[in-house]
Amino acid sequence: MKYVVFLADGMADEPLPELSNKTPLMVAHTPHLDRLARNGRCGTLLTLPGGFPTSSDVANLSVLGYNLASCYTGRGPFEAISQGIKLGSHDVAFRCNLITAKDGVLDEYSGGHISSEEACELIQALNEKFGTSKIRFHPGISYRNILILSGEEFSDQLEYHKPDSSHGMAIHSILLAPKEPHAKATAELLNQMTLDSEDLLSSHPVNKKRVSEGKKPANMIWLWSPGKKPELEAFHRKYGRHGAIISAVDVIFGIGIAAGMKIIKVPGATGYIDTNYEGKADAALKALQRVDFVYVHVEAIDEVSHLGKLDLKLQAIKDFDRRVLGHFLERCPPGVTVAVLPDHPVPLKLRKHTRTPVPFAIYKPGTTPDMVAEFNEYSCHEGSFGELKGDGFMKALFRTA
Repeated sequence: MKYVVFLADGMADEPLPELSNKTPLMVAHTPHLDRLARNGRCGTLLTLPGGFPTSSDVANLSVLGYNLASCYTGRGPFEAISQGIKLGSHDVAFRCNLITAKDGVLDEYSGGHISSEEACELIQALNEKFGTSKIRFHPGISYRNILILSGEEFSDQLEYHKPDSSHGMAIHSILLAPKEPHAKATAELLNQMTLDSEDLLSSHPVNKKRVSEGKKPANMIWLWSPGKKPELEAFHRKYGRHGAIISAVDVIFGIGIAAGMKIIKVPGATGYIDTNYEGKADAALKALQRVDFVYVHVEAIDEVSHLGKLDLKLQAIKDFDRRVLGHFLERCPPGVTVAVLPDHPVPLKLRKHTRTPVPFAIYKPGTTPDMVAEFNEYSCHEGSFGELKGDGFMKALFRTA
């Protein structure tokens, strides 16, 4: 048996008055999602349990059935692993966003979705200004970058604010804070670096050009989700199946690498609404020839949800349904189990992740479907799987009957 999971990042939402109190998923034209729900079995999954950040790394680890209490250290390390950065026992990895700061407020979490090429120039400038043998910035994809601190004197015991959940908040009110006394020096160092980065980046030619073109500047760094090297049980040992991950973002690749899965990068996959949707579906079809399990992560819906753009969210959901899921199903060989779900909700009215369980559908050839006829947050709640937690989704996926 072969298995494919399609993960539509941030697709779940809440009812909106402008949609007659329906969710975007209920309104968007999604014949392929509905087909899976109608021919399969449905339920909901708690992916962001209490006690852990409302972050995509937590949610995707939950979907994959990993025990968060034993394996989760922070998002930064997974993104570092994805970039091939070797983490030593005294290394602390941070996710480093390039954000837009305006009048002392966090205005936009992605620096206007700065290009990777522009971001790389800014990261180089940050290294020239702040870099030492123990402090090093690493460029990633677009606004998503990494900071590594190397040394016993540095701590990962820091309270932080997710930038995509902090729009409109005063910078000084959401800086890093120590959880323990020995973390105070690390927090002070990084907070000063954050504040000092604004002058450096605002005057950089990259941002001067962006402003002249009417774009938002990526004029400050934002450091969050620190941690040390994680330890994940290999996917093939955990489930007895060899897996592959298809994505466009480092955090998902990092989880896959840490779990010993094959990493597949698709040309033109951007992590935004201009991504190569069909290329991801084609890559999944090809991967099925070599592995038993394929995890296809699509980031675009999450990005536009954080921007609060209803029209773009509706379009991104339709694109996911037609250009990823539909494209795959039209070419899917017989005997493949196909599942679909978001990793977490991103309600447009909040523009941030919530802990509400997400809908899922699993189509397994030969299995009697339940009574769910449409894929959305409410209909799937009535599915035969009920509400699952922990590794419940993966157990349901691999169950033989």
